Amino acid sequence: MLHRPFIASAAVLAGALAALSAPTALALPASAEPRAAASTLYVAPDGTDGAEGTQSAPTTLASAISRIAPGGTIYLRGGTYRYDRTVTIPQGADGTSAARTTLSAYPGEKPVLDFSAQSESSSNRGIQLNASYWHLYGLTVQHAGDNGIYVGGSHNVIEHTVTAYNRDTGLQLGRISSDTPRSQWPSDNLIISSESHDNADSDGEDADGFAAKLTTGTGNVFRYDVSHHNIDDGWDLYTKSDTGAIGPVTVEYSLAYDNGTLSDGTRNDSGDRNGYKLGGEDIPVDHVIRHDIAYRNGHHGFTYNRNTGSMTIADNVGIDNEERNFSFDKGSSVFRDNTSCRFSVDGSNDKTVGDADSSNQFWTGSNGSRCSSYSGTLGWSFSSSGELIVTFGGERVTL
Repeated sequence: MLHRPFIASAAVLAGALAALSAPTALALPASAEPRAAASTLYVAPDGTDGAEGTQSAPTTLASAISRIAPGGTIYLRGGTYRYDRTVTIPQGADGTSAARTTLSAYPGEKPVLDFSAQSESSSNRGIQLNASYWHLYGLTVQHAGDNGIYVGGSHNVIEHTVTAYNRDTGLQLGRISSDTPRSQWPSDNLIISSESHDNADSDGEDADGFAAKLTTGTGNVFRYDVSHHNIDDGWDLYTKSDTGAIGPVTVEYSLAYDNGTLSDGTRNDSGDRNGYKLGGEDIPVDHVIRHDIAYRNGHHGFTYNRNTGSMTIADNVGIDNEERNFSFDKGSSVFRDNTSCRFSVDGSNDKTVGDADSSNQFWTGSNGSRCSSYSGTLGWSFSSSGELIVTFGGERVTL
């Protein structure tokens, strides 16, 4: 059992932020009286729509979303919130560049948003974030009929979330609706220090851990994230000719392991089962994939998946993935300081078409000198600042 504590911290945002279709929604009942916008509201599993939203008189999440002031904070008290409809943060209910609106776990508590009452359907997401300049922190979203969290807005921060047991990709970025113009595709979102696991659709071919695919803009970043035991891929950056290229995505300091097999051993061999799937349909997009680890995924560790662009593939490690650790058959990607190791899974030799120099240690039948650091049992956790810590055999490795 891997050690993965949930440690709340906002300090990691200081550096991170500088670097940088509509489901039926859960709505405020018509009978509720309108209230003035509030800067701080409290929500609890037993809260009521008409309550003031104070600590002693908590309200509901739908009510809080409808009346929080831009830049305000909604605190979710610990416990399980059960929903049968999507919770939508609507387009236009934005925070500001100077002060994001925050939806956060109450300090020291764990709110779980459970959508088990939903059937499997593309219209049954968990949380749908269509607004911009929000900060979601410390939430667990599980058992949704589609995506656990779907982000259609821009300039959002999703931090320390867990998306699990949803019936499509755990956390996905994409346009709000089919008529959303390209200029409004979700951009400049940061997904940080988050975990996505055991997401599985009924056909076993679509549910990934994280996805920024099909209709996403520029500047989206995944940092310090962990994707494991999803039925399909760890990360999916798929493109298709109908919608064209997406904006370049950065995935860094992250971990993908055991994707293609759920925690209970369920496996679908017709799924893709990659750690990091980086494209589709020969559409070039210059993603940045750096300081990441792909461990024992069911197909490739890192795969271009017909992305013929010039990606930056640097300082990554692939270990015992079932086919190739690195699989890049076309394109002009630049490979630097990558490491590929095999200990207990035979697999195939890596293929890296592009600019690959001697700083890489790719697998061509034997391990390079750097592989000795990756021979033990995998472990991981988040530091108090939100940084991802990865260990092999109890020894921390440098990402």
